Amino acid sequence: MEKIKIFEAQEFNNIKELMYHISKKYNAKIAFVIKHKNEGQISYENITYTKLLEDINNFGTSLYNMGLKGKRVAIIGKNRYEWVVAHLANLLGGIVSVPLDKDLQYDELEGSLIRSKVDCIVFDEKLTDKIIDIKNNGKTNLTEYICMSELEGFKSVGELIKKGEKLLESGQKSYINEKIDDNAMAILLFTSGTTAKSKAVMLSQKNIASNIYAMQCVEDIRESDTNIAFLPFHHIFGSTCIVMMLASGVKNVFPDGLRYIKQNLNEYKVTLFVGVPVLIEAIYKTIMKEIEKQGKTKLIKVATVISNILLKLHIDIRRKIFKQVIDALGGELRFVISGGAPADAKIAKGFNDMGIKTVQGYGLSETSPVIAAENDKAMASGSVGVPMINDTIEIDNPDENGIGEIKVKGPNVMLGYYEMPELTAEVLKNGWFYTGDLGYYDKKGILHITGRNKNMIVLKNGKKVFPEEVETLVNRLEFVEECMVFGVPDKRDKSDVRIAVKIVYNKDEVKEKYPDISEDELYKMIWERIKELNTTFPKYKHIQKMILTSEELIKTTTKKVKRQEEMKKIMASL
Repeated sequence: MEKIKIFEAQEFNNIKELMYHISKKYNAKIAFVIKHKNEGQISYENITYTKLLEDINNFGTSLYNMGLKGKRVAIIGKNRYEWVVAHLANLLGGIVSVPLDKDLQYDELEGSLIRSKVDCIVFDEKLTDKIIDIKNNGKTNLTEYICMSELEGFKSVGELIKKGEKLLESGQKSYINEKIDDNAMAILLFTSGTTAKSKAVMLSQKNIASNIYAMQCVEDIRESDTNIAFLPFHHIFGSTCIVMMLASGVKNVFPDGLRYIKQNLNEYKVTLFVGVPVLIEAIYKTIMKEIEKQGKTKLIKVATVISNILLKLHIDIRRKIFKQVIDALGGELRFVISGGAPADAKIAKGFNDMGIKTVQGYGLSETSPVIAAENDKAMASGSVGVPMINDTIEIDNPDENGIGEIKVKGPNVMLGYYEMPELTAEVLKNGWFYTGDLGYYDKKGILHITGRNKNMIVLKNGKKVFPEEVETLVNRLEFVEECMVFGVPDKRDKSDVRIAVKIVYNKDEVKEKYPDISEDELYKMIWERIKELNTTFPKYKHIQKMILTSEELIKTTTKKVKRQEEMKKIMASL
């Protein structure tokens, strides 16, 4: 399928150019809304695009005054305004930004700080104990510790913004006048690390700016939109997306937490958000439960059929028919972008049927991150759309079904892995980045992902099973919270493999529907459903063994299952 530029966008070489442009273009428009809670009273502070750039320049000037020009600054904490200011201050001053996951264990955090050779850390006050321990331990290069809030004994972001303002007034312009090297390492990003030692990805400002431009060319982001920043900023999808939202003149708000999703969507009249499938599925399941409680499941099914028939006749009444459902989500939600992991096509279809456009994108930390996405001109159930306008994607060494490893070439491909030349050489060859993901193009030229190369189960007869495909279907079964499909050696023939599944059931749902059911009875009930599901697969894909538990699967902080660790646990129990 031909790559089409659907929307007009301006391309920049670096983030400094981009930020100065939008500060001028959107000046008095609201960039961020900050909620303040003080003694039970809630107030809202509006930060304009002009004020945002002023805060960045003031904070950056203070960083230079502290001797941090040309150094590395780590940022750790929940999504909040101070996080954005610190990250953008790093980028606009040519300081390497090192976003870290707030959920890292102490040893992992300390190890990441040592490996990245950072000189300063900007941290959330909730992490104070860990930061004090790291400071006392003295194993890192850290010389400066800046808290995102006022905290005794530490410099704060607010205090440094005020100090920077005075320094600028006195004529200290070196930060503002700093020239950016578009292709130098600007971000050092640790991957979610499902292996023992996570890789650190080196990204340039050109990488990020090119990806923001590509997203703006194909996705319908409007100046009038309100975005809620769900995706954690330490994740490249989260930090690139928030800059992309700013580049589009959007108003941005912060969530209070997963439990308050519906409340926040209502409170801020959110029109769009970018989220991982876990979040999107949680919202969808909440809606469906409410519909079921009200006894409207049948009514909704009929309404969906009618609206889809009318849609084929170019009559769109979806948002009118499903007004009650959309109103429960604030009444304004119109666009959802899913990324970070494969999404269930059924859920994307469910949202689209209601008139809430939902598209899926695909990318990696190594590609800044998006390399393909659905858009208005290219949508197919279960697909990840088409390559971004400035990317070329090919299928390497395809099999008889056209499935092979996905490789990509483009301006958003990383510089390499930090201090890992051998690993870099394994994935970067002749300008191509080999993703390790398997996929194929359909007849329309739309890309589909089948799974990770390393997760693929190869049977004795040479047939291949992609666990992710089977997991999507198992996850739809009643009471299934999550699952992992894997291969186990056959007892009689160790060279052969049988397909097995570990299922985590939802205790609350089971208790609500069957308060007196035993675990054995529940096992039999779910196993019957697995057997029914098997009848929809070719025989070689049949699930032959099931493990049932209420204990959550081992995951990374970005909610990806740590398959290797799960397998060790499973094999030890067999």
